[in-house]
Amino acid sequence: MNLSEHYAAMREATMHRLLHEGADPDLLLHSPQDDRRGLTLLARPPASITTVIEAILADFRHLEPAQYYYPASDIHLTILSLISCYPGFTLAQIDPAPYRRALQDITRLAQPFRIRYEGLTASPGGIMVQGFPEDEGLEELREATRTFFRASRLQQSIDTRYSIHTAHSTVIRFTRPLTDAPMLVARLAQYQEQFIGTFAVDAVELVFNDWYQRARTTVLLGTYPLGRP
Repeated sequence: MNLSEHYAAMREATMHRLLHEGADPDLLLHSPQDDRRGLTLLARPPASITTVIEAILADFRHLEPAQYYYPASDIHLTILSLISCYPGFTLAQIDPAPYRRALQDITRLAQPFRIRYEGLTASPGGIMVQGFPEDEGLEELREATRTFFRASRLQQSIDTRYSIHTAHSTVIRFTRPLTDAPMLVARLAQYQEQFIGTFAVDAVELVFNDWYQRARTTVLLGTYPLGRP
């Protein structure tokens, strides 16, 4: 997949949609009845990266203060959704121990990798930072994880929603109609090639999470260094 072309196509289609049809607000984000939970393998960008992202979000917040902006604690890069979020899922329904053991084995053989965050793209539901892997480490880790869990008897739903090949991070979710769609689209265009930073991923986390990866509902099940016994 050519990620530059993919992100650009998403952004252009979304700009047209926002200008002519409006956003697709997420009506569940603030709902106390939302009990969708899942199991995710993810990485977290360092503070040097999230600080730059927060400055960009502040610019958008001036335009659209009522939308939802990810705090630094919640910004993440999804490696794989082992169990995609669904209503009613709880940790009591699985035994986390074999998931932990599997990921210890998988990550021991994996290599650290680098990600470049550069520019913004969007969907009708929100805005994302564009991520670009700078080597094969991310894709190799994803494939090793897919291969193991598909052959196991552990509960998993890898790639059932979609097969992930990007490296984006969602940072804004629309929760209501836009106040000024033309201005937001112009600001999105302004940042479409903005360099944010490059960082190394040398450890990943296994978490039990809600749909939005909010820190207050996240349970950390394990942290796994890459390529270390």
